Amino acid sequence: MGSIVGAALVSHVPTLVLPEDVRREMNHGDDTTLFAGLHDLRATKLAPLEADTVVVIDTHWFTTIEHIVASHDRREGRYTSDELPRGMRQVPYDMTGDRELAEAWATAADGRDDTWVTAIDDPYLPVHYPTLNLLPFLQGDERWVSAGLCQTADHLDFLLFGRLLAEAIAGLDRRVVILASGGLSHRFWPLREFRQHEAADPDLHVRTPEAAAADRHVISMLLAGDHAGVIDFYPEFRAHAPEGRFGHYLTMLGALGGTDCTLAGEQFGRYEAVAGTGQTHIWFDI
Repeated sequence: MGSIVGAALVSHVPTLVLPEDVRREMNHGDDTTLFAGLHDLRATKLAPLEADTVVVIDTHWFTTIEHIVASHDRREGRYTSDELPRGMRQVPYDMTGDRELAEAWATAADGRDDTWVTAIDDPYLPVHYPTLNLLPFLQGDERWVSAGLCQTADHLDFLLFGRLLAEAIAGLDRRVVILASGGLSHRFWPLREFRQHEAADPDLHVRTPEAAAADRHVISMLLAGDHAGVIDFYPEFRAHAPEGRFGHYLTMLGALGGTDCTLAGEQFGRYEAVAGTGQTHIWFDI
């Protein structure tokens, strides 16, 4: 019988994969704490678990009529971002996949009329940087599986998607870590103002004070293990455009028990601004 052995809400921001001198130039000489935070998370939490598989809920992979899970045996190549090709270009990647888990996740939805999950192994299926930017920090010998966010889903759909993941894991001999790869509030500065707000201080550079306050409220609940409180706050949080409608977190939470989950988080790196958005890393021990 398989088990979920760890989970985390993690930032994947492009700043992480820029050279150190560029990161410091953007942040008035200081490095982002998110960089060291991911390395610390790997060393102190992920690596000791010796997980078999890492499942990434990828906020840049938008699906429409169903949830989709990558079921490749292996994905390798070079990645250039169409969004940010100057900073992320020809990046090599090599990930061993977990076809059995991906297909079991899809099978868990068979016979239901309230959700649809499909496993896809097309070799030309694009890979997105919320998965790839984590690899230099977190990749070890584990298999890696990515899942998209269905843009027609609501919070109940995401929670169900996560519950089905937990069912699939339980039926296999797997030790699995779930990474909800995405941010908190997610509005960018207008182009003409953008370069005035590249530093990390959230009080100066998150898009609005109200968004920063909402982010901090969510973080406080995650650290306290008050996931039911996060769900109660979700309609208000939506006003601040959480990345992917917070589907990455909601899917992870569904796999961890939904509103019954009381796992308290541990923060790695500070809460920081990136281009107007709110970002942090929070790990949950199982």
